[in-house]
Amino acid sequence: MRFDVVTIFPEMLDAIADHGITRRALDEKVFALATWNPRDFVADSHRTIDDRPYGGGPGMVMQAEPLEACIDAAVAAQKAAGVAAPKVVLMSPQGERLCEALVKELCAEAGLVVIAGRYEGVDERLIRRRVDREVSIGDFVTSGGELPAMVMIDCLVRRLPGSLNDARSASQDSFASDPSFPRGLLDWPHYTRPEDWKAMRVPEVLLSGNHAAIERWRRKQALGRTGERRPDLLEGRTLSKEDAQLLEEYRREQQAQQQQ
Repeated sequence: MRFDVVTIFPEMLDAIADHGITRRALDEKVFALATWNPRDFVADSHRTIDDRPYGGGPGMVMQAEPLEACIDAAVAAQKAAGVAAPKVVLMSPQGERLCEALVKELCAEAGLVVIAGRYEGVDERLIRRRVDREVSIGDFVTSGGELPAMVMIDCLVRRLPGSLNDARSASQDSFASDPSFPRGLLDWPHYTRPEDWKAMRVPEVLLSGNHAAIERWRRKQALGRTGERRPDLLEGRTLSKEDAQLLEEYRREQQAQQQQ
């Protein structure tokens, strides 16, 4: 199995390459690992790969263009190594939760291109255009996607034949699930410059300067995404009248888009 990790801190992956079971498995060619820095795919002297979010707010958002160029290079490398159809995975708190069932499913892939995001997130258009799956390691936020990427890679590698001295070790691992979840909402979509990218525009409300409308849109997106992707976070939650209206409005809008 091959992993190509897109990261602005490739040296962090030394923890996988230089230590423990994963180092031994790498030495024995049980899996292959490469890193790709999106800063190497920009031309400006500052190697800029992020910009301020449309609609305002704190932090920065990773730009689509350098990330796509980096992904293209990683996918090409995988194909050159014999991986016919590498999957692109974004480490994200909004993704499907990493569990044993998902680990088994991902182990069936010959290769993964793993995006370790940073800052407030990744331009939503890049996610829609290039990401096959979003994966979360839990209901918490880390400073970047490198640690979650390493957690996922470690989980996958230990299941590969030849990684462990005794193959029964992986099959006999215990896994205790925690039934309690924070009752927050998933994040809303993020966008940054340019306004128009690959024939996809930033939602007009984020360009309006109307802060009340922007906050309403963000709340609606957060409620809708939570209902779609993590309905368990809404279970047992009493929504306010306004939130219930926003959630229903989101669902109607999604149905209308599907019918177009």
